[in-house]
Amino acid sequence: MVRKSYGKMRGSRLKLVSGRKLAITSYIKKFSVDEKVHVNLVPSSPFRHPRFHGKTGRIVERRGNSYGVEINDSGKLKTVFLRPEHLKVAR
Repeated sequence: MVRKSYGKMRGSRLKLVSGRKLAITSYIKKFSVDEKVHVNLVPSSPFRHPRFHGKTGRIVERRGNSYGVEINDSGKLKTVFLRPEHLKVAR
């Protein structure tokens, strides 16, 4: 038999249900390419890996309702696609 995993993503499907309901303005925020943003993951919206929570990145592209955010993760540039409720403008 395979050993049970006890990693940080364990039970993440249940985390989708929890969390407060967001205001409609957080879903319709607009960002432009090359804008700096902070990633603030909201648990009531589809779940992303917690590694990216609290990071700052640059918007590279728009894809549908989501934005491609380029984030430096341990020395590597990664593009993470996030919806606008997870993003906040960096001042």
